Amino acid sequence: MVAAAAVVVLVVARLLRRAVSQQIADSRNRYRVRKLISFIGYTIVALIVVTVYSDRLGGLTVAFGVAGAGIAFALQEVVASVAGWLAISFGDFYKPGDRVSLGGITGDVIDIGTLRTTLMELGQWVDGDLYNGRIVRVANSFVFKDPVFNYSADFPFLWDEIRVPVRLDADLALARALIERASNDVVGEYTRGAVERWSHMVKKYLIEDARLEPMVTLVADENWATFTVRYVVDCKRRRVTKDQLFTRVLALFDEHKAQVALACAGFEVVSAPRLTVDLQRSSVA
Repeated sequence: MVAAAAVVVLVVARLLRRAVSQQIADSRNRYRVRKLISFIGYTIVALIVVTVYSDRLGGLTVAFGVAGAGIAFALQEVVASVAGWLAISFGDFYKPGDRVSLGGITGDVIDIGTLRTTLMELGQWVDGDLYNGRIVRVANSFVFKDPVFNYSADFPFLWDEIRVPVRLDADLALARALIERASNDVVGEYTRGAVERWSHMVKKYLIEDARLEPMVTLVADENWATFTVRYVVDCKRRRVTKDQLFTRVLALFDEHKAQVALACAGFEVVSAPRLTVDLQRSSVA
């Protein structure tokens, strides 16, 4: 009887999950509803078992306590992972869709299970914060052992930089103005969104009111002048934004190529000593 009831509950839960997949278009909401249905289904099954066998289970309390202590000692990692799952669920460490770094693995969270968190990995042999195709499962116990880096929690933006080398004989004031113009054209929309999110950060945490607008600084040496652009960007669009920014800077420089030019490594021979070569051989006596 209990087995039949459990089967019915699990079948109904499976049908509901399938219906949810067809009816809810948003992937994040669909994931949450499917997880909730599964949790409710297993909870109902557990309640059925406890209710039916409550009289028999009462006399085995001591035995279950001793067995539970032994199992907990033997399965310490499993217990820690379950505790980690509870901490993740109620401690706001991260949620599905966040970009995180766990135990040295960086990726996007695609599933949070009772024992493991599943990531779509970034990096390794692939540059620019792009997927490499590997799916990695990290034990939930890592939240108690290592730092958890969340790139998209309260403030889903990152500060990034590009460097633009310019010839020393160029119009540096014009070069700065062009770079500032390119920065505002490309990352201005991110700045407006970041300002609002940062205001919530300042209210929630003890943190300074940092500058979010693009900032251009200059360092010059004997070879060229290097402009550094510091800007705020969406944590999942860093490489694309860097490409757009460089493309815009080069296009503006090309429009003013008579006044501004990129620098490159080169060598110029200023002067050379005069050499005199005597090709006559001395006669042998």
